[in-house]
Amino acid sequence: MTLGLSLSAFTTLHVVISLTAIVAGLIAMFGMLGPYKSGGLAGVFLLFTILTSVTGFMFPFNGITPGILIGILSVILLAIACLALYGMKLTGAWRWIYVLTALISLYLNVFVLVIQSFLKISPLHELAPGNPPAGPAFAVVQGIVLLFFVVMIIQVWRRFEPV
Repeated sequence: MTLGLSLSAFTTLHVVISLTAIVAGLIAMFGMLGPYKSGGLAGVFLLFTILTSVTGFMFPFNGITPGILIGILSVILLAIACLALYGMKLTGAWRWIYVLTALISLYLNVFVLVIQSFLKISPLHELAPGNPPAGPAFAVVQGIVLLFFVVMIIQVWRRFEPV
């Protein structure tokens, strides 16, 4: 039991938190392409992405796993993003520091989503069996996701102007 929930219920909670973080992050990312006033959306994205990592650390595990390392990296990036947004108010270099740290954190969440999708969704698992998933289908999907985020981060970096 974690947080008084069965492992199944806790997993469901973690997935809902993660999907909320990803949706809020994607909306915020596309919003950064034009005149940007984050309102509460950036806060929702940051909070739920932090909660994704925190709840991820609560699963039973033996030793350091790639998921734990991604979670640690994500928490570090999110701490910097929060400092840039709330502490430094996106002034000067903190604007691009925020863009990089927030969007790389979002990418890491989507990266894990793809892995988990290939592990948990039967038709995808058949295309890329194994744990972790392997094979051309998995590599192509992860490559497309990476390319999408590289292009978006560059575009947001160039166009992001908080108002």
